[in-house]
Amino acid sequence: QVQLVESGGGLVQPGGSLRLSCATSGRDFKLYDMRWYRQAPGKQRDLVALISRSGITTYVDSVKGRFTISRDNTKNTVYLQMNSLKPEDTAVYYCKASHTIINRDYWGQGTQVTVSS
Repeated sequence: QVQLVESGGGLVQPGGSLRLSCATSGRDFKLYDMRWYRQAPGKQRDLVALISRSGITTYVDSVKGRFTISRDNTKNTVYLQMNSLKPEDTAVYYCKASHTIINRDYWGQGTQVTVSS
């Protein structure tokens, strides 16, 4: 069983930065595609960014140029660097690991990000 633990959320002013981390347990981290999602109150959970097992990254248009997803396979960890934060970035951010061989997904518990003055 794979466990994911997100950290790094908090309260930040507009224009500020945060770095989220998602540490995974278990083996074969390098075989996972990793994604960050977010869910604002009363809204559905939406994909924010993806980094494939080979390191290819994609972003939703609203965060392009502001957010950067990265991974460290030696630490079994994926990161989301968030710069120039806006109030509309306020949400609970979730990490998802998708095993590319056995097609199984695992979710973290989420970390709250609040952007407010």
